[in-house]
Amino acid sequence: MRVSEIMTRGVECARPADDLTRAAARMKKLNVGSLPVCGDSDKLVGMITDRDITIRGTAEALPPRLGQVQDVMTRDVKYCFEDQDTSEAAELMEKNQIRRLVVLNRDKRLVGIVSLGDLAVKTDEDKLSGEALEQVSEPAQPRR
Repeated sequence: MRVSEIMTRGVECARPADDLTRAAARMKKLNVGSLPVCGDSDKLVGMITDRDITIRGTAEALPPRLGQVQDVMTRDVKYCFEDQDTSEAAELMEKNQIRRLVVLNRDKRLVGIVSLGDLAVKTDEDKLSGEALEQVSEPAQPRR
């Protein structure tokens, strides 16, 4: 099964220069905890999560209306392509211990997001989603 068959389409982007309040308000409206960050021509440049806004923004003492998405976003975003097999997406999630993957077309433009939930609910591959969940849920080791 291809990622394009199970992914969520119509994903909204934050922009690097958006203020943190705008990003947080969009997450609240959409009832999501993360937004891809897109630059020119909807090219993926990062990802911002509610945790980024709270933890990174607070740690940097950024005022919500002055701090920008680009100040706290994750730049090294893991992604898959829409024409890849769902098993490849699951493997990426396992390897990187992430619950969501941004989905790009071959022009590297954002076309959707695929989650562990999508793998579990929309595929008949119970073993695939179970293994991915197990690996993603492994406790991380604290940094020293």
